[in-house]
Amino acid sequence: MGEQAVTGAGATPAPEQIPDAGGTGTTAATAGMTADGHPAAPAAVPGAGMSADARPDASPRELTADLVAGPGGVMTDEAGVVTGELTLKTRYTDGQVTLSVQYKDADEWYAVTGGKAALADPAGLDAVHAVAVALLNRPEG
Repeated sequence: MGEQAVTGAGATPAPEQIPDAGGTGTTAATAGMTADGHPAAPAAVPGAGMSADARPDASPRELTADLVAGPGGVMTDEAGVVTGELTLKTRYTDGQVTLSVQYKDADEWYAVTGGKAALADPAGLDAVHAVAVALLNRPEG
């Protein structure tokens, strides 16, 4: 009698062979799966987007932009309303974003009233800054 074909659980077909990246041999093209349910050997894939790969960046980061406050100016905690040519600073630190303004080329910064919020992902700082500039910059009134 001849050989019997193996079917069902436990059967793992031979993986297709493809040239490896170095051109020195071949490697199995399994995409990390086998037919019998046994996992393939783990492969290191840095930056694959998995949460285990994510490294939150808690280091301070800030963006600035010059602007002209609109009618009514910008309300600050320390100085009240500030008007005219200002510099806006949007800063991310420890999961928080804060907005501050200063008179252009001055040394002292003032916290924008209500300009503090939680920001879970520091990558969102650019969007927060863009929105703040769009709201506060009113050079034509």
